[in-house]
Amino acid sequence: MTSEPSIRPSESLRHVRYEIRGRLARRAHELERQGYEIVSLNIGNPAAFGFRTPETMRLAMIENMAAAEGYCHQKGIFPAREAVVMQQQARGVTGVTAEEVFIGNGVSELINLVLRALLDEGDEVLVPSPDYPLWTAATTLNSGRAVHYPCRPENGFVPDPEEVARLVTARTRAIVVINPNNPTGAVYPRAVLEALARLAERHNLVLFSDEIYDQMLYDGAEFVPMASLVHETLCATLSGLSKVYRACGYRVGWAVFSGRTRAAAEYLNAMDLLSSLRLCSNAPAQWAVQTALGGYQSIRDLVTPGGRLYESRRAIRSAVQGSRFLRLACPQGAMYAFIGVDTRELPDFDDQRFALDLLEQKHVLVAPGVSFNVPYRNHFRVTTLPDSATLQKVFERIEDLLAGYASAAKGPAADNVVAAATRFK
Repeated sequence: MTSEPSIRPSESLRHVRYEIRGRLARRAHELERQGYEIVSLNIGNPAAFGFRTPETMRLAMIENMAAAEGYCHQKGIFPAREAVVMQQQARGVTGVTAEEVFIGNGVSELINLVLRALLDEGDEVLVPSPDYPLWTAATTLNSGRAVHYPCRPENGFVPDPEEVARLVTARTRAIVVINPNNPTGAVYPRAVLEALARLAERHNLVLFSDEIYDQMLYDGAEFVPMASLVHETLCATLSGLSKVYRACGYRVGWAVFSGRTRAAAEYLNAMDLLSSLRLCSNAPAQWAVQTALGGYQSIRDLVTPGGRLYESRRAIRSAVQGSRFLRLACPQGAMYAFIGVDTRELPDFDDQRFALDLLEQKHVLVAPGVSFNVPYRNHFRVTTLPDSATLQKVFERIEDLLAGYASAAKGPAADNVVAAATRFK
C-alpha cells in the first residue's frame, strides 16, 4: 500500500514561533476536555477572568450598528481616527491628522502590516529581548531578520541604549519599543526613551512604539509617549481597545504615524495599499473608539490601591517575596509578571519542563520564558488578571512543585531525612 502524499507547510514558517498559544496551550485544552479545571495564566485575556468592557462602549457600538453593515474606508471610520488624533494631541504629539491613522483588526494585524510595508529580504529590525513574540514572528514572516537587544533582568528589564546602538548595521530598518512592556511590566524612564529616539533619528530608522498598555501603570510610574520625543524620523505608535478597555474580542487597534511623515509618503502609500487589500477592519467595533478615548477612564480604578489589578499584582509580589525559589523585578505597568527562578537553589531548572510539569501535575498553565526570545531558561510569565485569592493558590502550587524539584535534586538520602523528621514532629 502506498502512503498518502502529505501537504507540506510553507518553508517561510520554519522559524516562526508563537508558543503562548502553542504546544502547552493545546495540551491544556486536552486536559480540559478530560474534565480538569485549568488555571490559564498564559494569555492576557481580561474577559476570561470576569472583566467587562465599559457599558458605554457596548452601547455606542449597538447604537451605530446600522451604519456598520457595509465596508468602511480602508483606514477606518473618521470618528474613530479623529478620536485617536485628539488623544495624541493631548499627549503632546503634534502634526498628526486622521490621514496618518490606520485602524486595524487589533494591534496584531497592524504589526504585520507595518512590517510588510517596510521590509525587504534580509532587512533587520531591532526587537527587545524579552519581547512580545509577534514582533519577532512578523519580522521573520516578512522576510526580515529580528535582532534582539537585551533588556536584562538585573537592570529591571530596561534596555541600555548604548547596547542597542552597537547592534545597528547597514541593514537595520527599524527599532521596536514595547512600553509598558509585555512580558516584563517594565516602564521605561524618559531618559532611556529619549536616547532610543535620538538613536533612531541618527540612523533614519523607523521607530515602532507598541503602547497597548499605556494606562496600566502602578505606584506612580510615568508613561512617556514615544511619539512626543521623535521628530527627525518616522514614528509609528500602536495601541488599541484590547487591554486598557478590556475589549480583546472587538479586534480594534490603531497605528498612528508621526514625525517625518512627508519623507515617508511612499511607505504610507504602501500601508494604504495593504489596508485596502484586506478591505477594512471590524466596522461595528470602531464605533466604540470615540466613546472609549473620550469617556471615563475606568482603568484607573483597577490599577490603584484597592483596584483588582493592583491587588493581584500585590499578591504576586507577596508570593514571590515569601518564596525560597522565585525572584521578581516588580512590574510597574501592563498585566504580567516575568518571574525568575533562582538557579542557585535549582541549578538544573528548565522553564519548558517546569511549565509542562506545572500543567500536568498542578493544572496551571504559564508561558515559559523562552517563548519571549530570551537566551536564558529560568523565567516564566503569568498574567495578573486573576483575583488575588486565585493567585495565592496558584503560587502555593508553584512553590510545591519547585520544592519537589529541590528534594529530588538532593537524592533519596535527603528524602529519608525529611520523612523521619516529619514522623517525629
